Amino acid sequence: MTRPTVVLLNGVGSAGKSTIARAFQKVAREPFLHVEMDAFLAMLPEACLDHPDGLSFETLTEDDRPAVAVATGAVAERVLRGLRHAAAAMASQGNNLIVDEVIFGNEATAQGNPIAEYRALLAPYRLCVVGVFAPLEVLEAREAQRGDRHIGLARWQFGRVHRGMVYDLEVDSGSASPQACALAIKRHFGL
Repeated sequence: MTRPTVVLLNGVGSAGKSTIARAFQKVAREPFLHVEMDAFLAMLPEACLDHPDGLSFETLTEDDRPAVAVATGAVAERVLRGLRHAAAAMASQGNNLIVDEVIFGNEATAQGNPIAEYRALLAPYRLCVVGVFAPLEVLEAREAQRGDRHIGLARWQFGRVHRGMVYDLEVDSGSASPQACALAIKRHFGL
């Protein structure tokens, strides 16, 4: 059995990570399981939404536009650590994965540094870290179209998500289709 590969997509909400992941599953030579951060956060009970222990949201103003800051409390942090450990557990069973996440740069939080934890947990496997970028106006338009996001979340995340991150590959979902991004990932990593 060859060493499993984990492709980690990091980008602002509405950057197109899930759509790229699904497109990648169609073009990859081997099966890749799609692991979505949103699926893990959906496990939170409703009482943890907009609550300091879970996910809390604060509407601010940046550049005279709404921006929604998100904070993760202890319960949500445990869920996100569980996501990272679940990805490692799935890889340990020989599964290739494409993980889509929103990691706030290469900085430590009170609960640790998520990208460093991914790198440590996934050290036995091939880890390919991909930054998914798009212009702010594209992100905000997608956010408004989706209807399932706090308007202003993309604006608040925009300057924070990629800060200090080092990627193996960067894709621009604002100028390239999800299929083109998926093919770029496939070609770059030989998948």
